[in-house]
Amino acid sequence: MIDRKTYRIVHLTSAHSALDVRIFHKECRSLARAGYEVVALGNHACTDIIDGVRLRGLGQSSGRIQRMTVKLLGICQEAFRSDGDAYHIHDPDLLMAGLILRAAGKRVVYDIHEDLPRDVLLKTYIAKPIRKPLMWIVELVENAVARRMSGLVAATPAIAKRFYARNCNTVVVNNYPILDEFTPSTSLEWKSRDPAVIFIGGIAEARGIREMLAAMNLLSKNLGARLELAGRFFDTELQTELSASSQWQHVRWHGELDRKGTASLLKRVRAGLVLYHREKSHEVAQPNKLFEYMAAGIPVIASDFPLWRKIIEDAGCGLLVDPLDTNAIATAIERLITNPAEAEAMGRRGRRAAEGNFNWANEEKTLLSFYASLLTERAVVEKEAVVT
Repeated sequence: MIDRKTYRIVHLTSAHSALDVRIFHKECRSLARAGYEVVALGNHACTDIIDGVRLRGLGQSSGRIQRMTVKLLGICQEAFRSDGDAYHIHDPDLLMAGLILRAAGKRVVYDIHEDLPRDVLLKTYIAKPIRKPLMWIVELVENAVARRMSGLVAATPAIAKRFYARNCNTVVVNNYPILDEFTPSTSLEWKSRDPAVIFIGGIAEARGIREMLAAMNLLSKNLGARLELAGRFFDTELQTELSASSQWQHVRWHGELDRKGTASLLKRVRAGLVLYHREKSHEVAQPNKLFEYMAAGIPVIASDFPLWRKIIEDAGCGLLVDPLDTNAIATAIERLITNPAEAEAMGRRGRRAAEGNFNWANEEKTLLSFYASLLTERAVVEKEAVVT
C-alpha cells in the first residue's frame, strides 16, 4: 500500500474551463479523495482550492494562436514550477509540453477525450479542401507522440483501440456521469412535467440542431411542446441564423448551465435528444449527454447507430431514429410526451442501467488503479525508458 499523499499529480488544460466535468469534477476530485495532492493548471481565471484540488488559473487566452504559442509556454513553465510526480495533459495542443516534460524525465499521461483526426473533418473553421490532408497529419503526429507518453487514458473503447498498439499502458476511463448529480425527481409526477424535450452540450449542425428545430415545428401546436437547449453554439453565424428563424419560437435557450442548473432542468422534461449526424467519429462516440439523460431517469431519443442501439435497446430506455428524418424525430417526441407511463418506465430502466454500469464510480476504480501502477511499479521502468 502506497502513501498517496507523497505524490503530486498536475493536470494541464489549455482549452477547458476550471471546473470542467471530466477534468475537475471527475478525475481531479477522485484523485484528491484518494489522497493524492492534485494541482490543475489552465487558461482560466480561477485560483482556489476546491474539494482538495488546487486550481491555478493562468488567465484567459484571446484565441487559438495565443493559446498555442504564448499560453503554451506559460503552461509549460508553470508545470515545471509545480514539480509534479506525474503530469496529466488534456488537450492536443499541449502534446509539445508533454514531450518537453518527458525529455526532463517526468511521467506524463495523455488523456484523449476525442478522436481528434476524425473530428478535424467536422471543424467548420478549417477550409474543406485541407481537412482530409490535415486529418492524416494530425493522426501521424498524435500517434508518434502517444508512443512517448508514460500512459494514455482514453475516454472511450473506440479511441483506446487505436492506441493499444502504440502504447501498452493505455486504459479506458469512460466519461460516465456522477450518479448523485442526476437523481431523478421524486416530487413531481411524470404527467405533471413540462411537455418538453432537452438537448444539452455543444450546439452544431453535425449534432442535429437543424433537424431538432424542424421536428419541433412539425408537432401539433395543441401539444405545446418546447425544446430546451442548454449549451453554446460552436458557430456564432449559425446561432444568429437559427435564432432569427420562425422555428426558434419552439426553443428556450439557456446558454451554458452549471451542473446544478442542468440537473434541475432534466427533472422537468419528458425526454433527452442525441441526434448526431452519421459521421465516423459520431458512430463510435459515447456522448456525456446520453448517459446523463439515463442517470436523470428520462428516456432518450437517439441516432440509430449500432453502438447506441445496443446501449439503448439493452437498457430499454428510449427510441432510435434516423437523425436526418425530421418526421421520425417528431413522431418519437410526440410519443414520449403523450404517453407518460411509457416514457416514465423507459426513464426508470435507463436509471437502473446507469446505476449498474454507466457511472463514474466504476470508472474511478480504473483511474486510481492506473495511477497506483504508474507511480509505483512502473517508476523504475519509466526512468530507464527516458534514459534510453
